[in-house]
Amino acid sequence: MVDYLYLKDSLHTFSQNYNFLKIFSIGKSVLNNEIYCIKFGIGKKEVLYTGGIHANEWITSLLLIKFTHNLCNAFVSNSQIYGYDAKYLYENCSLYIIPMINPDGINLVNNFYSIDSEVYISAHNIAKNYPDIPFPSGWKANINGVDLNSQFPANWKLGKKIKSNLGFNKPAPRDFAGETPLSEPESQAMYNFTLLKNISLCLCFHSQGEVIYWKYTDFLPPNSLDLAKEFAHVSGYELEDTPYNSSFGGFRDWFIRNFNKPGFTIEVRKR
Repeated sequence: MVDYLYLKDSLHTFSQNYNFLKIFSIGKSVLNNEIYCIKFGIGKKEVLYTGGIHANEWITSLLLIKFTHNLCNAFVSNSQIYGYDAKYLYENCSLYIIPMINPDGINLVNNFYSIDSEVYISAHNIAKNYPDIPFPSGWKANINGVDLNSQFPANWKLGKKIKSNLGFNKPAPRDFAGETPLSEPESQAMYNFTLLKNISLCLCFHSQGEVIYWKYTDFLPPNSLDLAKEFAHVSGYELEDTPYNSSFGGFRDWFIRNFNKPGFTIEVRKR
């Protein structure tokens, strides 16, 4: 399993072995944990990779840590990664990799906090209102009980209404959109970081099936379908429309709507 300490240890190893990487924080979580970003490359084309926005999808954090490791090994050995020359990627692209947007929630799911700690007790009290969701393994939210991927200003009010009608109208292990958009420090960090950059493409990793969600309502940024077909071909995953109940307020939704650039949710296997 992966928790925040595992991430920090991995980043320390990267900093010791790969001096061409830039590792920095884009902000802090509710519990003051850094939200780290890894930058690979010096090129003009900026691509964003995100993982670990949902606590029980921590496998996506591990995936991006391993991706970074493989990318760096390909660079130092002057070889390819997934058919692309790593040195060419470094010189022509800037890859921003944010492996763990929700460190507090991931720590909770992976039993980092003792059961008598204030953090655990507070989360457990939230979870008691939703007995059908296993605790802590079913926890997706940040430590405040807010679903970070329902926090962004892309039809947020509609998304909140849908989730509220499903019973998630207060802090919950999942699907509570918060009292306002961007109410949480983690979503604020992602929002502000993205506004500062000129991201041309974002890849958001989740772990709820082997599918790729490639559009937001009727927004179709240039090259979206061609890229989606390429990702589907390479991965073997199906292209699907986002389920209606999950179609609003997500980070990718906001990215597509705000910038009119391609964004993809890639749902990997849970294990």
